[in-house]
Amino acid sequence: MRAQLFFDLACPFTYLATERVERAFAHVTWTAASSETLQRRCLADDAETVDRVRNAAEARASALRLPLVWPEGYPKIVPAAMRAAAFAADQGRGGAFVLAAGRLAFCGGFDLDDPERLAEAAAAAGIRLDECLRAAGDPRRDGTMEATGRRLLAAGADRLPVLRIGRSLFWGEQRVGAAAAAVRQSSPALARG
Repeated sequence: MRAQLFFDLACPFTYLATERVERAFAHVTWTAASSETLQRRCLADDAETVDRVRNAAEARASALRLPLVWPEGYPKIVPAAMRAAAFAADQGRGGAFVLAAGRLAFCGGFDLDDPERLAEAAAAAGIRLDECLRAAGDPRRDGTMEATGRRLLAAGADRLPVLRIGRSLFWGEQRVGAAAAAVRQSSPALARG
């Protein structure tokens, strides 16, 4: 059985979940997915939804006792950062990259598509900067993330992050605990505590 986290770096709930996923699971496969494809809309197009997302994320961050600073221009997709994160995941460094990028965006309020921020996340993940920046500029990676979003939607998920534990999907940041409990019940060696 494998634990797999589907994420979008532009999503504050991905940031809130990854902080806990990294501690809760011994083995995680990190997979970039498009939130826009999954939700079939652009969050920035609906001010009322943006307000609801902000309020919900702030309430969850407070409950989890995690800092939350909104990145400049939120909500904004971050295609270069997502391509770089997909590259990091391909290199087996997805967790370190996603954690670093999430902290830069939602603890520091930085724009993840800024090459300097990508350099910081790449350094934290231990991946070569030139390879990271080359991946960040490669739009051919977008199709894979969009296809992943479509597959998650077809499987019933309606938001990111999504955790796959065996054949079960747990979508939404608040389901991280339920996913960890499922792993502990079926395979204690895969979960941490």
